[in-house]
Amino acid sequence: MSTREFFRHGVHPPELKELTAAERIRRIPFPAQVVLPLRQHIGAPAEVLVRPGDRVERGDKIAAANGFVSVPVHASATGVVREISRAPHPDGSYAEAVRIDVDAHSAQVPRARMIPDWRGLDAKQLVAAIQEGGLVGLGGAAFPTHVKLSPPPDQKIDMVVLNGCECEPYLTTDHRTMVEYPERVHLGTRIMMTCLGVDKAVVGIERNKPDAIEAMRATAPSDLDIDIVPLTVKYPQGAEKMLIKAVIDREVPEGGLPMNIGVVVQNVASVATIAEIFETGLPLVERILTVTGHGVRKPRNLIVPVGTMLRDVVAACGGLSDDAAEIIMGGPMMGLAQSSLDTPILKGTSGVVVLNEEQASPRATYPCIRCGHCLDACPVFLDPQHLGSLGLNQEYPSMMEHHLSTCMLCGCCSYVCPSRIPLSHIFGVAKASLRGQGVKV
Repeated sequence: MSTREFFRHGVHPPELKELTAAERIRRIPFPAQVVLPLRQHIGAPAEVLVRPGDRVERGDKIAAANGFVSVPVHASATGVVREISRAPHPDGSYAEAVRIDVDAHSAQVPRARMIPDWRGLDAKQLVAAIQEGGLVGLGGAAFPTHVKLSPPPDQKIDMVVLNGCECEPYLTTDHRTMVEYPERVHLGTRIMMTCLGVDKAVVGIERNKPDAIEAMRATAPSDLDIDIVPLTVKYPQGAEKMLIKAVIDREVPEGGLPMNIGVVVQNVASVATIAEIFETGLPLVERILTVTGHGVRKPRNLIVPVGTMLRDVVAACGGLSDDAAEIIMGGPMMGLAQSSLDTPILKGTSGVVVLNEEQASPRATYPCIRCGHCLDACPVFLDPQHLGSLGLNQEYPSMMEHHLSTCMLCGCCSYVCPSRIPLSHIFGVAKASLRGQGVKV
C-alpha cells in the first residue's frame, strides 16, 4: 500500500490507540441531567430560547444562532429545564448554560419532524439546513460547518478534503466512524460536494487504520470522484495545512485559509453527521466519543448525548482506576486538563483521556539549552525557543511580530523539549491575553 508524506517537521508520539481501536461504538445510557453551554462553537454564543420549568423533547431547539458564525443548540434529552446559569466549561472558564433534568421514564424518541430530501434542495437551502442542525466541526475546533460551506463568491472551490487522520494519540473516534459508518461518510461527502459545486474529493487516512482505509474504499460510490489516500503516520497531520500539503501538495499561505487555494477541509465525523441530519431529521444532539487511557477501567467508543457530565461518561466505562490522576478533554497533545468531573461534554469534544499517576506525574522544568529541537519539530517553521522567551517575559506584542498568530498550539515543541518547558501552554496564554485586548490572533 503506497503512502504519501509531503509536509515537513512534526513528531511521532506513541500512538496508544490499541486500547479502543477494535472497540465497537456503543450507546451510553441517558444521564439524570444534561448541561448545555450556549458557547459550544467558534463565533457568537447561541441565544437562549427557553425558561426554567419548560418541558423540552430531544431535538428541540433551546437556543438560536446569534449571527452567521453561530449555530443553535438543541436539547439532547427529553426533560424539564431546571435552570439557566453559569456552569463549568471545558476551557476552564464558566459559561451560560441550560441545565435539563432528564425524564427517567421517557423513551427519548424525538418528536416527529419533516425531513427534507436533500436532493431537492439547492446549495443555499442545504447550507441553511446544516446550520439549523447545529453542526460544527467535531474534530475539536468546533467551527460552524455551514460557514465552511459558504465561501465568498470570489473564492472558487475545486476540491473537498476529508480529514480521517486522527493523529492525536489514544483517540479512535474517527477511526471507528469510518469502519462502522463508511456509507454515511460518503453520503455526507456527496452533500458537501453539492453545496460547493465541486466534483472531486480526497480522504486522507493514516496507514495505522488499515480497516478504515479498506471500509472507505469498499463503499466508495462509483459515481463519485473520491480518492482514498493512505498517509504516513505523523503528528500533526490532521491539521488543515498539513493535511492539504500531504494529500494534494498545495500550500496554504501564511494568514490564509484553505479556501484561498480552492480547498474546503472537513473532519470525517462532521461529514457523517451532515448525512445523519438529512437521514433522520435529528440535529446534532449526540456525538461519538473515545473514552480511554490507563486511568479508566474499560476504555470504549461511546455515543454520548451532548451535555453529559464527565462523571457520567467515566461511570459508563467502569469508573476511574485506583491510580487515575488526570483527565483530559481531547487528546494528550492539544487537549485540556479538567479540574472537575462536573464539566459537560460539548459538540466538539472528540475524546476523554484519563492518565494514571505515572503518566501524569509532575515534571521539573529546566532552563532552555538552545538545542534547537523545537525548531526542527515545528510544522509551521516558527522559532518556539525565541517565542517562549518572549512569552515568559509577557512581551506579547513582540510575539506577534514573530508570527505567533501562525502557531496552531499543536504541542510539537513542548513534546520534544528536553528541558520540559511548556511552550505550547505559554503560547496559548499569550494568545488569550492578546484576544482580551482585541488583537486578532
